[in-house]
Amino acid sequence: MVDDGHLNLLSHDSFANGVPHKTFERLRREAPVYWTEGDAETKGFWSLTRHADISKANKESLIFSSAQGIRLEDQSHEEYLARKTFQETDAPEHAETRRKVNPQFTVRKIAEFEPVVRTLAQSIVGNAVKQKEFDAVENIAKLLPMMMLGRILGLPDEDLNWLVEKGDALIGNSDPEFTSTVIDKMDTSEYRMMPFRSPAGAELYDYAADVINGRRAIDKSGLLHHMLNSDDALNELEFKNFFCLLIAAGNDTTRYSIAMALYLLTQDSQLVEQLKSNRYWDTCADEFIRLASPTMHFRRTATQDIKLHDQVIKQGDKVLLWFVSGSRDEAVYENPHAVALGRSPNRHLAFGQGGPHLCLGRYLAKMEITIVIQELVKHISIIEALNKPEWTRSNFICGVKRLNVRVA
Repeated sequence: MVDDGHLNLLSHDSFANGVPHKTFERLRREAPVYWTEGDAETKGFWSLTRHADISKANKESLIFSSAQGIRLEDQSHEEYLARKTFQETDAPEHAETRRKVNPQFTVRKIAEFEPVVRTLAQSIVGNAVKQKEFDAVENIAKLLPMMMLGRILGLPDEDLNWLVEKGDALIGNSDPEFTSTVIDKMDTSEYRMMPFRSPAGAELYDYAADVINGRRAIDKSGLLHHMLNSDDALNELEFKNFFCLLIAAGNDTTRYSIAMALYLLTQDSQLVEQLKSNRYWDTCADEFIRLASPTMHFRRTATQDIKLHDQVIKQGDKVLLWFVSGSRDEAVYENPHAVALGRSPNRHLAFGQGGPHLCLGRYLAKMEITIVIQELVKHISIIEALNKPEWTRSNFICGVKRLNVRVA
């Protein structure tokens, strides 16, 4: 589907060839608070597309609430309660749950994993570049986050491929490559109590139950063992939903950020040489993340009527904060679609920057992106795309899912 500047943001097909940046550019310019009509399955919604408006709404959780869901789909209250994670809560509940898990994601704690990330990245990149031609997503971008997820959570290596496959089915539930239960192609009401309305959620629930009951061996130094044995442990349903969140979001967002970084390197031959200068390692990860914005939006629900840019958002209306648009806002970024490895400050909105729902794993993601690119540029002078990338079919998660490259 060609982006003519007027694509329907409700349709997953509008994103099947990548983010429709022309449509977002027009909305930022002409209709920064934009109403999209719903269909038989989904009610209509407002879109915020400018950096300033998204930043403000992201901080104002009393007005723009997460406590009725953060995805576009409509849920009954029963479904919401069955599937919610701390992402779908507001203060004080959100802060209380976050307090339980935050110590495992501090800068100091994540820094302890640097030698492991480095060793894995060296092996992964070394094996990939020997082939000269390969799928950069399958051979690099997918592997490092998957392996690190296992080590942080304390999961056995032999389970990781299956877990990532199920995570893909959850978060990629609109892409027929990832799931046979495509959310906008069939009736998924049978799974309405499962995360992401997916049968993969039920399978991950069962795996989590095995972890809880000791039927699945986990490393005692990992996050899951800590969560189950802390004084203020999550209850069983909270643990299952948090586990599904970790498997899906803890892998895919970093994978697609790395994949975008690799794709961008194929689009500008000067970037590899710039990175070899060692001047940009403190800033390049944020720039790659800004341009990737793998979680394109989060939904909020208005708790009161509010007027914004001459539009009246009614109490109960769904409001989408389009991070992928705000992070390329011309009013904030010079040459917003270009890679500026030294861009600083870089006030991108990816990973929920600037709000209470800031991604727990952001430090790990930045470390993985930086290190894998460091290891790659040690081996190559150029990376070329052999064909066009293939993108996820999703208006929620954006990612290069296949990228065939040649290195030299």
